[in-house]
Parts: sequence; structure tokens; C-alpha cells
Amino acid sequence: MKVTITRSCTVQPAEPTFNGCMPLTESDQTGVLTHVPTIYFYRPSQNWLTPKHTIFTTLQTSLAKALVRFYPLAGRLRWLEGGRFELHCNSSGAHLIEADSDATLSDLGDFTPSPNFHHLIPQINYSSPIEEIPLLTMQLTKFRCGGITLGYSISHAVVDGQSALHFISEWASIARGEPLLTPLYLDRKLLRAGDPPPSAPARFEHPQFDPPPLLLGQSSSKEEREKETTVAMLKLSKLQVEMLKNEANRDTDGTARAYTRYETIAGHIWRCACRARGHEPEQPTALGICVDVRRRVQPPLPGKFFGNAIIDVIARGQSGELVARPLGYAAGRIREAIDGVTNEYVHSAIDFLKNLEDFSRLQDIHALRTKEGPFYGNPNIGVVSWMALPLRGVDFGWGKEIFMAPGTHDCDGDSLILPGCDGDGGLVVALCLQAACMDEFKKFFYENI
Repeated sequence: MKVTITRSCTVQPAEPTFNGCMPLTESDQTGVLTHVPTIYFYRPSQNWLTPKHTIFTTLQTSLAKALVRFYPLAGRLRWLEGGRFELHCNSSGAHLIEADSDATLSDLGDFTPSPNFHHLIPQINYSSPIEEIPLLTMQLTKFRCGGITLGYSISHAVVDGQSALHFISEWASIARGEPLLTPLYLDRKLLRAGDPPPSAPARFEHPQFDPPPLLLGQSSSKEEREKETTVAMLKLSKLQVEMLKNEANRDTDGTARAYTRYETIAGHIWRCACRARGHEPEQPTALGICVDVRRRVQPPLPGKFFGNAIIDVIARGQSGELVARPLGYAAGRIREAIDGVTNEYVHSAIDFLKNLEDFSRLQDIHALRTKEGPFYGNPNIGVVSWMALPLRGVDFGWGKEIFMAPGTHDCDGDSLILPGCDGDGGLVVALCLQAACMDEFKKFFYENI
């Protein structure tokens, strides 16, 4: 598939906005300097509100209006002492690209993430100085059939999935000529430690900041990082989801609450990965979990808190035990990790990070610039839930998308759980795994459901 960029521009807020530095939370500092890519697919429609050649103008004009309210996304990051960074709200703007493709949407098949997606999402030049990298970049690609894709990359150092989708939804409303639907809350002080930092040690252990387990006999993850990977979109019907939940809850005594869909499916993914990778029984393995803390802190964060309100936690086990014991065991290890994210735990993690004089223990500048972070590939896995996010129904004025998907998904062990496209209660697992393990994983994934 050939994609040719036809024009691009920098879009600044349509009106003057706050100009100055916005401190980031300790949680903002822990991730790699990366942008999260997502693609929306739109089929040709007889209901385009504007001719196709003006779609770019519609996006450009509405984005400028949206950035007045969401002005942090028009700013830039800059380094501070000790490996931290802050957000400089300077209205430098977002980047908007238009491109043409010689393909049709049908050429993309079932929209499983593939190397073709790299042509449909904006590519970020991480070799540039951090002060020059846009926090938001959007690409409109027009296909030969008349369909289009909107691919955007948004900085994970500034927003999490909930906040990113809030922005996209409001931008779409403006593009349709409608007013903003809900306000956003920009003050991040509620998730920041005091100044000076507390002198007492953290009240909890925080293993999410330690290196993940390695394969037995290996001293680094370098060899595993370099292996070829492949991607699969694995569908589960509502019935299959319920059957897995029943299996996970089979041995409960009726007093404990039932395992959730996330705990069940994540446990199933974890066990299948251990089997497909052929681990030794005593192999340590970790499962990375992103927990939204908006309702877990006290007082709860205000509605539409704009930023990163997530904390990573780790479920740990041994491969042999995970595989040999029932699904409920894996789900239980995951629940234990999630239930540990209390108000006290969140603030302990914030205090722990604030006490670090140098963030180089967690990340180094070279790794940030190359988008490398902790490796949750073999023998580990990361399972992120998008089930509760408002992913669907993004209408910029030419109808709702026919599909949306993560943009690139090429690191071993990365997985997402998404709601099914039909809205019938089914789920989709988007999984990247080493190519040598994928067939076995698929076999185990559907076996005995």
C-alpha cells in the first residue's frame, strides 16, 4: 500500500490561552516518552456534510477551536534536572497531516493491525529535541474507494486513555458544529506529592518500579526483544466470555464476589501465554496491569480530570502453577494486585516517586528517546483494558466510524482487551506475541471454552 503525504500544517489554538509551565504528576514521569497511536476507519458515505476536499479544512478549523479548551495538547515537554520533565503550555500547536492512499479500505481486510498501519498514523521523530516534538499529531488519509482513516498519536506523558478519548469526543462535537459537552479539570495537584517531598519511606512495597522477571538462564531481555513478533485480533463472543467467567468462578465458595471480565480474560491470556511460550514450571512471570485511580483516591478526582490518572501494578506467579491450577487462581492473583490499589497505596506510590532524586533508576534519556521501556515480553505480559473507554461513535460530521483499532502493536507481550464491534457483549483481544508462539497461543486460547 502506497501512501503519499499531500500537505501538513501546525494548528494552534484559535484564541489566546494560558502561557506558562504546568507541573506534571509523578505518574506522568514514569512512562516512556511515547505517543499512543489509534486509527478510526470511515467508509464512503452519501451523507458527507462537506465535499471530500474540505474535510481537511473542517478538521483544521475545529482542532484550533478544541485546543482553546484543551490547550495543554498544544504545548511541549521540556527536561528538568534529575530526568524529569514538565509541560510548557506555549501554544506551539498540534500537527495535522493529509495523505492519499492508492488502496481501498477492503484491502485492509478485517483491520487487524499490520505494517500497513504505519502508513496511516503520524510518525513521531523521537531524535528531535523534546521541546520540538508535538504532543498531538493527526493524519487524514483518503482512500481510492472514497473511504478515509483518521490516525492520531497523542503523548502518554500528558494524558491517559480516558483523557485522550474525552478530547477526541469533544473535538468531533466541535467539527459537527455542536458546543462542547462537558468541562475538563486541568489542575493536577490532587495527584502530586507535597513540596518538599515527605521524609518518611514509602508505606508499601512498589514492585512495579522494579525490573520484570527474566527468562531462566538469561541475564537480560535483549535476546527476547529482538525476536520477530506478530499480531492477532482474537474475538470472544458474549457466550464465550460468560463461559470463561463461569470457569474462573467455579471453585469460589459463594462468599467472595465473582471475578470480573477483566480479571477472567487477563488470567486466561496469562495462562495461555505461559503454555505457548513453553516455560519451565518454576519460571517467574509477571502480568502488568493499568489501574484507573480516579475513583480509588479520596476524595475522588473531579469528573473529566485531564491527565494521567493511572497506576501500574504487577501480578506475579510461577508459570507451572498458573497453568496447572484452575483459571480462578490466575484471576485471583490479578484481583489481589488490583485490590491493593487503595487511596493509601496510590499516595504511597506518589511519595515513593517524589523521593527519587534521579529518575534514571526508572528510565534513562536514551530509552525515552527510542520509546523503549520496561519489557513485558517473554516471560511476562501486559494486559490493558479498553473495555470501559468510550471508544465508539466518533463522528466528525460524516458519520460514525466502522472500526477503530490500536495503531501500532508490535512489542512482544502487549495486549489490549476491547469491546466487540457489534455491541453485543463480545470482546476482542488485540495481542502481540513472538511469531513462533502465536499459533500455540491461539490453540490454547480457544481450547475447551
